Amino acid sequence: MSTSNSQGINTLLDAEREAAKIVQKAKQYRVQRLKDARSEAAKEIEELKAQKNIEYQNFVAQHSGESDQSLSKVDQETEAKIQEIREAAEKNKEIAIEKIMKAITNVETKVHKNYQV
Repeated sequence: MSTSNSQGINTLLDAEREAAKIVQKAKQYRVQRLKDARSEAAKEIEELKAQKNIEYQNFVAQHSGESDQSLSKVDQETEAKIQEIREAAEKNKEIAIEKIMKAITNVETKVHKNYQV
């Protein structure tokens, strides 16, 4: 009976060693899968960043063209208004000078209302 007990103990020890090897392999596999998942996630993140960066650059390029067009349109309108003002000033310059000279040279003297005699 003692040989069968020692043989049973040896079988159990062998089974325990085999189970420990299986557990160790499972742990290594899990660690490796975790590393692989992290590297895959990092790669996907970089790809997504690159894609979003390209989308952003396209958006900026598309909308900056619109603002450049708007800016040039505003510049043209501003120049047209300035030209209109200059033409009106040139046209009415003589009249304005006459009115200013008349106001300066035509002086009416009268006593101030707060003056007491």
